[in-house]
Amino acid sequence: MTADAPDDDRTSFADLGLRPELLRALSGLGYEEPTPIQREAIPPLTDGRDLLGQAATGTGKTAAFALPVLERIADGGRAERQPMALVLVPTRELAVQVSEAVHRYGRQIGARVLPIYGGQPIGRQLRVLEQGVDVVVATPGRAVDHLNRGTLKLEQLEVVVLDEADEMLDMGFAEDLDAILAEAPAQRQTVLFSATMPPRIDRLARQHLTDPVRITIGREQTEPGEAPRVRQSAYVVPRAHKPAALGRVLDVEAPTAAIVFCRTRDEVDQLTETLNGRGYRAESLHGGISQEQRDRVMARLRNGTADLLVATDVAARGLDVEQLTHVVNYNVPSAPESYVHRIGRVGRAGREGVAITLAEPREHGMLKTIERVTKQRIQMEKVPTIADLRARRLELTRAALHESLLEDDLEGFRVVVETLADEFDVMEVALAAVKLAHEASGAAADEEEIPDVVPRGDRRGGAGGSGEPRRERKPRRPTAGMTRLFVGAGRSAGIRPQDLVGAIAGEARLNGREIGAIEIADRFSLVEVPEGSAQQVISALRGASIKGRKVTVRRERDDPR
Repeated sequence: MTADAPDDDRTSFADLGLRPELLRALSGLGYEEPTPIQREAIPPLTDGRDLLGQAATGTGKTAAFALPVLERIADGGRAERQPMALVLVPTRELAVQVSEAVHRYGRQIGARVLPIYGGQPIGRQLRVLEQGVDVVVATPGRAVDHLNRGTLKLEQLEVVVLDEADEMLDMGFAEDLDAILAEAPAQRQTVLFSATMPPRIDRLARQHLTDPVRITIGREQTEPGEAPRVRQSAYVVPRAHKPAALGRVLDVEAPTAAIVFCRTRDEVDQLTETLNGRGYRAESLHGGISQEQRDRVMARLRNGTADLLVATDVAARGLDVEQLTHVVNYNVPSAPESYVHRIGRVGRAGREGVAITLAEPREHGMLKTIERVTKQRIQMEKVPTIADLRARRLELTRAALHESLLEDDLEGFRVVVETLADEFDVMEVALAAVKLAHEASGAAADEEEIPDVVPRGDRRGGAGGSGEPRRERKPRRPTAGMTRLFVGAGRSAGIRPQDLVGAIAGEARLNGREIGAIEIADRFSLVEVPEGSAQQVISALRGASIKGRKVTVRRERDDPR
């Protein structure tokens, strides 16, 4: 096998025994091979076993439980109106994401999927439930509401999935989960996924799962001495701003050559086009290109006519490019071992390298898992601002001029300077020349700032899991268009950022992405919400519990302490 050839001994989705319609759907979506959780979970779930899985966000667990569920739908679809699968998730945001994924996977077999959550008009939910569904994806509170109304019937239920079970328990849904599972048929398949396995999850599993298969993803240890010399950093960025954030980080880092890892073929192709539009020389590499194309791409990367390679894990297997200085994870890798494998492509033979990860707020927990497993620190950074970018581009212009002054023969341009110096000060001539050189380099500033997102798992800043002491800070002014709410519970009550986000997303008509900065003190917390939604959030939370307790919620006063 050549250095550039991908490995042959790998598991494909076809090897997992999935039906042709699902394989075609996965291929059409650009998925090339199963993630570790999918390889481990799909076979026992297809066989009807209960399963207890420990896996964080970003490991591919949605497909791990959705594909076996869709395998149960007969050719031509189901005639029954009652659902055969119920997926329970902690937030409305996740309900929508899971529902969309199940719909994409099952489109070719006519799967009927419905998300139900608070804040959505219940009339539409009632109509679709009456017409008939195969898979319901629900938040626990809204599922109980429909059960009490008699509009969600579980008599024909074959599968129940508890996704992010630890989050649901943290948000106070334990009683709702018990009530729902009590209504489900005893002879069902039950699947539980959780990022952590505290005793309460173990109790839930013992109570509701029967002889489950146990799977843990992301615990493989790195051998001593294998860690490469790599500077590791991560940026927490909202999904919509990731292309711009990537371009900005690359502008500041100025890699000699880099690989940007994406999850799917479609993402590779779209991102390659975006980066080329930004002025980079980017090439795509995935399972959909021929070996001849692959060879041409690698030749361009090695001879310097391309400086960015955007690739899937499968396509990038076996690559060893000496010029590589940077590895970029456009998404958090699906498992720590995948992260270690990727960053090992730089920092070889005593050279230093850089590993950069762009994480969505929900993926921050997986970064912590990677830190814990690899025993290496990932420095949390702020996305460069427009001012940072301007300063960096000016520095590049200065460096280019400095090199030209040292090495180029400039005598032929002297007449231009001398002529202009008769009319203008020499400093003004130099400034105009620098301006033209700077603009000619393509150094146009971005149009808008990228929001500064604090990760849900760690609102203190700094490196995740660094153990640095917390410092009480005077709350800063709210972001424009936002209102800060005072919540009468803080660290001493065990309140975490995800508890507040989950409560607001679950109880109020607010998308998780709309929630702004969160600050948690010992006895209170401050949360930014859109100004127009503040009263709605206050009203919704007055009747809700956070971490099992009622709390005071009001607009912030000048000094909440």
